Amino acid sequence: MNDLAERYVKLILSIGRLDPDYVDAYYGPAEWKPTTSGQINSKGSFIKNLIDEADEIINGLDSINELSPGSLEELRLVYFKKQITAVKGKLLMLSGRTFSFNEESRTLYDAEAPEYPEEYFKSVLNKMNLLLPGSTSLIDKLENFRKSFTIPRDKVDGVFAAAISECRNITKKYIPLPAADNFSIEFVNDKPWSGYNWYKGNSFSLIQVNLDLPIFIERAVELAAHEGYPGHHVYNSLLESEMVNKRGWVEFTVYPLFSPQSLIAEGTANYGVKMTMPGKSRLEFEKETLFPLAGLDAAEADRYYEILELTEKLSYAGNEAARNYLDGKWSGKKAVDWLIEYGLMSPERAAQRLKFIEKYRSYVINYNLGQDVIKSYIEEGLPDKNNAAAKWKKFKYIISTPQTPSGLN
Repeated sequence: MNDLAERYVKLILSIGRLDPDYVDAYYGPAEWKPTTSGQINSKGSFIKNLIDEADEIINGLDSINELSPGSLEELRLVYFKKQITAVKGKLLMLSGRTFSFNEESRTLYDAEAPEYPEEYFKSVLNKMNLLLPGSTSLIDKLENFRKSFTIPRDKVDGVFAAAISECRNITKKYIPLPAADNFSIEFVNDKPWSGYNWYKGNSFSLIQVNLDLPIFIERAVELAAHEGYPGHHVYNSLLESEMVNKRGWVEFTVYPLFSPQSLIAEGTANYGVKMTMPGKSRLEFEKETLFPLAGLDAAEADRYYEILELTEKLSYAGNEAARNYLDGKWSGKKAVDWLIEYGLMSPERAAQRLKFIEKYRSYVINYNLGQDVIKSYIEEGLPDKNNAAAKWKKFKYIISTPQTPSGLN
């Protein structure tokens, strides 16, 4: 399998020449990177050759048998097959093949998000309407209420540093981190996302936070846990430590963004927020530490977080917007209008989300569906849902072993 793994890594690096977003991280041998520079003479021929290579790797994996059921080696094989299937799907898309939203998500992410009717979102909005003061439209009431929870620009750095420090300290209680563990933070603009982790290898990450739009107080912990601890940074660090350094499984030296690995990565990163600060502990930390650092009044914090719990139930509204827009059923304007009405996004945030959808397409399912898959796996069968040690043990298992979305269902 190691020879096939090397071919797989080189194949993914070659696809990166066609799509600069495809290779999210690579920390393998420098000599494996494509040496050819400049334009590709015949894109059609280039893609065909890559598809042929993907098929050969698939055939090679299909010939492997006699692995112990339930062993780490079997998990590796299942993971490898799902990843290379997604690789081929991406190549077919690059060649011009059109997939529906659901077909694309099944091919690339080994999962399909459920569909929610309009009535579901309306019922959540009705509950929110009762909690928010004022007599204007719901979106206006929410925007006005949230303004008092905006972190001033000159306070963002200090608030985020405190959040990521706390998330790191909590994570270290349950997950031993590599000795070289480290990260740096950059604040950027003009991006389609609110935060991003660029894993560089050797347990080091560059975490970027987008300042295009106002950052609300809850985003500090969310971004710190999601991008850092125990999210993307820890996930990549453990895979490098456990799969590459200890076992020499080189397929883990590369992370193709549009693959089942992303549903695991985004799902664990989102669920990791709740793992790090469950229940009231997050609100207490923010009221005692982050609110003062941001210079904000915490008097309405309890009601604010009650409203945020309801807004989380609206996350699948983004999937519906993406599904209908990418399937050609809705115009961009209708998708934005839907995000404003049922996602309760400001027009600016809805426009930013549409840019994200246009760039990353069905990737949107990895956040909410991914979190639901991880939550179900971790909490299912636990007699005590509040047993932190038991939950962290299962969480660590997911982020340090080869896992697939369908394998966790």
